[in-house]
Amino acid sequence: MKITTLALAAFMAAAPAAFTASAQAQDINQRKENQQDRIAQGVKSGELTPGETAHLENQEKDINHEEKDMRKTDDGHLTSQDRKAIHQQQNAESRRIYRDKHNARKS
Repeated sequence: MKITTLALAAFMAAAPAAFTASAQAQDINQRKENQQDRIAQGVKSGELTPGETAHLENQEKDINHEEKDMRKTDDGHLTSQDRKAIHQQQNAESRRIYRDKHNARKS
């Protein structure tokens, strides 16, 4: 009985960490999708010029490439520092999307 209780306690202690890592990876992926949707909406509405769109897409590509490189160095995982860096880059990209969509230039 004590072994069962100990095993359950160990599982309960490890489960939040596994869930948090998974949730953070989903958060990164969801932000990628949301930002791509925002860019596509800006193209469709004419708020983004072709040049702005190309620049934003290249920035997205660079962030994705950097994430891939980070995962390569840590057996497919992201460290907390990696996640923080990606979030900062995604925040900067989000600001660029907003700025480009709300400037006076139209396609």
